[in-house]
Parts: sequence; structure tokens; C-alpha cells
Amino acid sequence: MKKIYIPALLLLALAAASCGNPSEKGKTADGAVSTALPAAKISVYTAGRQTVPQTETYSSTVKAWAVNNIAPQTGSRIQKINVDVGSFVGAGQVLAEMDRIQLDQQKLQLANLETELGRLRQLYQEGGVSQSDFEAAELQYNVAKSTVKNLEENTILRSPINGVVSARNYDRGDMYTMGQPIFTVQQITPVKLLVGVSETDYTKVHKGQTASISADALPGRTFSGTVNRIYPTMDAASHTFNVEIRVDNSDRALRPGMYAKVTLSFGDNLSVVVPDEAVVKQMGSGQRFVFTVQPDSTVRSNAVTLGRHFGTSYEILSGVSEGETVAVEGASALKDGAKVQIVERQ
Repeated sequence: MKKIYIPALLLLALAAASCGNPSEKGKTADGAVSTALPAAKISVYTAGRQTVPQTETYSSTVKAWAVNNIAPQTGSRIQKINVDVGSFVGAGQVLAEMDRIQLDQQKLQLANLETELGRLRQLYQEGGVSQSDFEAAELQYNVAKSTVKNLEENTILRSPINGVVSARNYDRGDMYTMGQPIFTVQQITPVKLLVGVSETDYTKVHKGQTASISADALPGRTFSGTVNRIYPTMDAASHTFNVEIRVDNSDRALRPGMYAKVTLSFGDNLSVVVPDEAVVKQMGSGQRFVFTVQPDSTVRSNAVTLGRHFGTSYEILSGVSEGETVAVEGASALKDGAKVQIVERQ
């Protein structure tokens, strides 16, 4: 086959023809091609000051005010069970009785010692026995009396508090083996809740301060509580300190183990407020930004310090001033210095 050669000058001419002239669209006034991006459409909000309630809500679990495990000091057979799980008991009420053999023997010995002590006291007053003999007999009697008292406390088991029996681990006739307690009694009037409060609010919490409590198990009900105790140390890892909330719980509606939310109020602040949609999180960091609109229709990113989040708004502690115009809708797609076009918020 015969080869065809095309001159180099002809190739250059063809290339120039194929490129053609740039389209008139996208040219600037002097004929140059424009590379400017179209203005981003945003809605705006004028930052203003509002009264911001300084409230904080914490998750917690309802706890009994006091928990007592009822059991004797030594192993013994259970002769009688008087209550069961769920029984409400009063302080001093007999819950169970153990084998009485030791107690009865000690009571008999005490009665004999009391009789002997009375006889020696009469002789001592008449000079029939020495003071040392009388004091030795008196000491023996007092020791026996204390032993009887201790045996009574460990034979006839009473509740030390007003509360509800939350556990019973033995039946009548069982041998108590000093493992689990026979009963667990919990005081639920009142109850308490522990919340971890941030160290930034340490100076705002005081004893007697009121709190609002709600429980998921009791929808629609709100309980009033007070700060009963402020723990003196802080957790080095979480930078929080524990606050104990006391709730009277007179109707016994709150029960230990319930999940609850505790709301504490620290007063009000007059602060700059912006819609939460205006706050943009920087990717890869915890820094938050708000874009403010400049006179030349561009935006500037401002690092902000956030306060309380309430409703659909954020309290701004620093970074945005009162009266500044901030980008709302479309803010998440902006970059510093971007050109913007303001439209009405939908």
C-alpha cells in the first residue's frame, strides 16, 4: 500500500480550526474567561440578646435512701419468718426469729447472777463481804446482761428502718450459713439520686437548691427534689462532681432502680442567641463555627463558644456579637470568603 504524508503545517492548521474560538458565555468584560463560582444562596438571622434559662438535665437512677441487710452474727436455724418480699415494715418490727436455745440459757444465767448480786449487795452493806468481791460479782452480772442483749438482737431480728422488703433469701427452717442476708430492707421515703455536674457549674450549686425529677416509668409526672449533699471532690477524668438529690416520695411512686432525669436550674443569662442551624461543626475536630455576612456579600467564619442549647437555638458565649448577620440555611456548605446571595428563609 502507498503511504500518504501530510505536511506539518497542514496539521497545525487543522488543530487550530478544531479548537475554535472560546464561547462568549463565561467571558469577562475584557474578553477573559471567568472562573468565579456562582454565589451561594443562604438565609440569614440577626443575632440578638435573649434571656437564656441556665438549666441542665442529667440522667440518673433512683436509689433507696438507706439499705439494710438483716442477718444474725452467727449461723443458726431460722424458726420463724414474719414478712415477705414487698412487705412494708416499720422500724423495730420483728422480721424473723432464730433458734432461742442460747438466748434462753443466757437469760437463766442472768437471772441467777442478778439474785446473787442482790444477796452480795446486802452483805456488802452490812460488811459481810469485801468491796472487791462485790465489784467482781457486779462486773460478771453486767457482762451477762450485755450478752443477753446481744443474743436478743441476733435471735429476734428487727427492721432498723421504715421501708420495704426487697429481698428474702431463706425460708422457715433453713440453716442460716452467713452467706446472703436473710432480708434486705430498703427505705424509699425518701429516695435519692446522684448526678454528675460539670466543674464549670461548681459555684452555682448549693445545698437546698430545688430540682425537677421525671421518670420514664411514670410519664406525665414531675417530682420536686432538693440538693441534699455536694461531694467535696471531683472526678479527674470526667471533670464532674457528684450531687445528691433528695425526693420525699411520700406516695412511694418512685422506686429504686428507676431511670430518671434530673433538671437543675442555675438562674438566667442575657446572652447572644442564634438558631442551631447556623452552628457548623468543623470536620475532624470539636470546634464550632458561625458564618457572618460581610458588607461585600461574602462570609467570614467565626469560631464560637457555645452555651446552653434550648429549643432550636444556641446560646453564644463568644465569637458572635449582637447585631451581626449570620448564615442559617445553607451554612453547612459555606467556606470562609465565599460569595453569598441572601434569600428568604423557607
